Amino acid sequence: MPPSLPATINIREPRWDQSTFQGRAKHFFMVTDPRNLLLSGATLEEARRVVEDYRAGTVQPGLTEDQLWRAKYIYDSAFHPDTGEKMILVGRMSAQVPMNMTITGCMLTFYRTTPAVLFWQWVNQSFNAIVNYTNRSGDAPITPGQLGTAYVSATTGAVVTALGLKSLTKHLPAIIGRYVPFAAVAAANCINIPLMRQRELKLGIPVTDENGNRLGESTAAAQKAIFQVVVSRIGMAAPAMAIPPVIMNMLEKRAFLKRYPYLNAPLQVGLVGLCLVFATPLCCALFPQKSSMPVGSLEPEVQDQIRKKDPWLETVYFNKGL
Repeated sequence: MPPSLPATINIREPRWDQSTFQGRAKHFFMVTDPRNLLLSGATLEEARRVVEDYRAGTVQPGLTEDQLWRAKYIYDSAFHPDTGEKMILVGRMSAQVPMNMTITGCMLTFYRTTPAVLFWQWVNQSFNAIVNYTNRSGDAPITPGQLGTAYVSATTGAVVTALGLKSLTKHLPAIIGRYVPFAAVAAANCINIPLMRQRELKLGIPVTDENGNRLGESTAAAQKAIFQVVVSRIGMAAPAMAIPPVIMNMLEKRAFLKRYPYLNAPLQVGLVGLCLVFATPLCCALFPQKSSMPVGSLEPEVQDQIRKKDPWLETVYFNKGL
């Protein structure tokens, strides 16, 4: 029989070194893998049992390290990290690519009429609201009021941006008009994410030392975390909304698409999906999930609080969110 797996593997942390971009990219390719959506309820429950047993110190006979990590990533793909509840299917990180490729592809295809712009921007922000609610923090739960405010504000911002730019680009080359949806999505992200995390901006987020010991709450850390998430989200959308318009603009001038115009939307969705398969995990990996900042960059009162506990501490850490 193979030797029993030791109960000392830290499966609360990612498998790969998160101080390197390569390690973070490997981690997020696993987290955002769309194939996890196809797993049965029995497979999810088995992964939950393996993970919870291992955390409790019980190692199943014959369990290998690869099987343990596979179970950990299946568990993380479907169950909330704080509450342990099974997450809404479309709100899971593994649903990001298929959902975003469909919505973004349709936004890029149906951008010429005002009703289409209104409808697809509304669909996009409705999906964002579900994702933000599903992946909410257990320490800072989103209230229905905050969720509603962020949803209405982001949808309004996206629609106003899209319609305003659409009118401004009316007499410009067609290729310029194709980038209106991206500008609207970028504007919505700048509105939606800070509003969804407004509690953190007001009260701060937990900051810890290297060993995870909680030192206090910092609004400066919250500002940095939210900025990093906004940059990642915009970066995630950029390739999918910038590359397909160029390709589609060339294809629409060819006889093939003029003969088969109904292929426009499927082609656009496919191109967006190809971009998102890589852009989603790579942009999630731009910044470490466990981000850091110098103690000297925190608010004076938080610095004083930390100095009393550890006068020589130079760096604090915090979870930036997704």
